[in-house]
Amino acid sequence: MVDQNNGRAVESVLVDLNTQQDFLGSAGACRVQNAATLLTAIRRVVAWAKWNHVPVISSVDSHRNAEARHDGFPMHCIDGSPGQRKIACTLLATHVRIEGDNTLSVPLDLFQHHQQVIFRKRTHDLFGNPKADRFLSQLPTREYILFGVGLEHSIKALGLGLLARGRKVTVVADGCGFWSRPEANLALRLLDAKGALLVTVSDLLHRRFRRRWRYPLHPERAGDNGNGRHKGNGGHNGNGRRRGNGSSAKRRGSG
Repeated sequence: MVDQNNGRAVESVLVDLNTQQDFLGSAGACRVQNAATLLTAIRRVVAWAKWNHVPVISSVDSHRNAEARHDGFPMHCIDGSPGQRKIACTLLATHVRIEGDNTLSVPLDLFQHHQQVIFRKRTHDLFGNPKADRFLSQLPTREYILFGVGLEHSIKALGLGLLARGRKVTVVADGCGFWSRPEANLALRLLDAKGALLVTVSDLLHRRFRRRWRYPLHPERAGDNGNGRHKGNGGHNGNGRRRGNGSSAKRRGSG
């Protein structure tokens, strides 16, 4: 990504999909088949992102308590529930959550102030969130690197959507969770056939960026509870917009 305001270049953006307790925790309502080994892989990928100061886009699966399920999955990631929380290692020190407000408005300069931008996802496809669609489609990065949960649905949908938009896509194959090994392998073959680059965690760890850059520290955010709620004031409001000096507005939270 080339930041037009300050000229800093970022080669890649890491996309962290649905790394949440209900998918990865020992008591998760919808735990993936490879959760035990996947947690180690996720920690290694996140550590690599921190070391290289790679910008991260995260999705949080989010469902209403009264929502009817028609996809064969049990109820999971209910708004505000413990199972909806991101696993601790995937929540970075400088992050902002972008909430829906029936508009497409989302700043494209969020990575000047935060290493991680978090979007809520109501369906399998992150592009179903209009703000996420705009951000992913217009962000001038050279590459999106995908990992997380789940390979058969969210990762496949996002990878194909990005490829259809002419973006370079890399999938960290052993950094992706799945419920069905055959369906996961089919998804990987499809992504490969459409032009995605498939790599391993070890491949990723060998990558280094020539120019790493740091994000502002926000010590008041130490009270984040894992659902992205902040106890203190931050630099952006819940829609990612910067607040003016002296603003007493509180950051909007979500489940």
